[in-house]
Amino acid sequence: MSLADAPPLSLHPAAPKATTTLRRLHVITWGCQMNVYDSGRMADVLAPLGYTAATSAADADMVILNTCHIRERATDKVFSELGRLRVIKDERAAAGKTTILAVAGCVAQAEGAEITARAPYVDIVLGPQTYHRLPEMVARAHRAAGPVIETDFPVEQKFDFLPAAPADQDQAVTAFLTVQEGCDKFCSFCVVPYTRGAEASRPAASVLAEARGLVRRGAREITLLGQNVNAYHGAGMDGAVWGLGRLVRALAEIPNLLRIRYMTSHPRDMADDLIAAHAEVPALMPFLHLPVQSGSDRMLTAMNRRHTADDYRRLIDRLRTARPDLALSSDFIVGHPGETTADFDATMRLIRDIGFAQAFSFKYSARPGTPAAGAPGAVPEAEKDARLVALLALLRDQQDDFNARSVGLEFDVLVTGPGRRPGQIAGRSPYLQAVHMDGPESLVGQVVPVKVRQLLTNSLTATLNFPAFKQERARA
Repeated sequence: MSLADAPPLSLHPAAPKATTTLRRLHVITWGCQMNVYDSGRMADVLAPLGYTAATSAADADMVILNTCHIRERATDKVFSELGRLRVIKDERAAAGKTTILAVAGCVAQAEGAEITARAPYVDIVLGPQTYHRLPEMVARAHRAAGPVIETDFPVEQKFDFLPAAPADQDQAVTAFLTVQEGCDKFCSFCVVPYTRGAEASRPAASVLAEARGLVRRGAREITLLGQNVNAYHGAGMDGAVWGLGRLVRALAEIPNLLRIRYMTSHPRDMADDLIAAHAEVPALMPFLHLPVQSGSDRMLTAMNRRHTADDYRRLIDRLRTARPDLALSSDFIVGHPGETTADFDATMRLIRDIGFAQAFSFKYSARPGTPAAGAPGAVPEAEKDARLVALLALLRDQQDDFNARSVGLEFDVLVTGPGRRPGQIAGRSPYLQAVHMDGPESLVGQVVPVKVRQLLTNSLTATLNFPAFKQERARA
């Protein structure tokens, strides 16, 4: 059933009457940070209906499976998980308990009809642009004989109808905040334009209001999210269209917001003002995830990236001129249709030229409906495997070298919580490295100077490095 077939809907999520009945909600989240953010907002939307968090599906009156469609066999993984959830739903039904089972996210958007055909026990299927309508979907699911499907792209923007999170809701020191969704780039390998829709940006006032709420509840670092976050073009409070650089500057004025990050970006959308913000806004961290995908111009053309390898090199030079201590992360795909040994060698050369502190690398996998899925020149799996092994080895060497060079340095760490053992605290470096040190939990939420002492397998150990703490420890 499409939106056109459904009963008339109010567009405000609070339209159904709030209830004091205690209900339990369990959300299973797969995929990117935007899905993590979306899962949290779905919980916020359902809170007025009495839903609170359940630790497992077996204890939940409603289960949402929030899916990702990026990787190979994503749909098969969803149906495997749905089979497990069906058993739980049947067991609860035998005990006289009702369970609403919903599938959300990008697989729901792309495969809605297939889900209801193969898994008719699913009650709700909703795309990532429609979760502001969840309360009414729940009401319809309770009275409907068949599944409720909401996968049409709505005219309204969901962010205009989402409730603010409760003022007393627990908030971690770090938080995600979606500011932009969708993609107009249509890379040959990617399903995002088909599952998330066209690029759309939230008004700056909406972003700033949510950011202030996060900070009031304890967030000290906010990561701005978007499929192409640096394509942000939201309406500003001054009547102008703001780019991401202008938005970052406004966010940096929020008291107690100590750190700002953003991801994921496209090389074609690195505007001059955003590059300048890296030099001029201290809260903007010197760590940038900027996917390049390949170092071969031939492959970049086949991927429809619309930049060259040298365009990327020049962009990195500009960024490093603006912020000399900038560290980089990227994405790479090996084995895209038509990739030759020479193309792969060009990618390895670009990696050596630039140097990365971190990277995410994948074998090409065909996504149905994308241009590359039917392209000639498929690379044999064994060759993909060999190339990925070589690529990962080079990137791992660069990451290890970057982390090793941190030993002996002094830098600021945002303390995010207790460490693994008593008397230890944990935090993040400016470069997203995990850092552990001895210190009191009273420092959680603060940025403290440390000196790095040792490199471990997946983290750094450090010592606090400021006189006030040393004096406090001496008095104790």
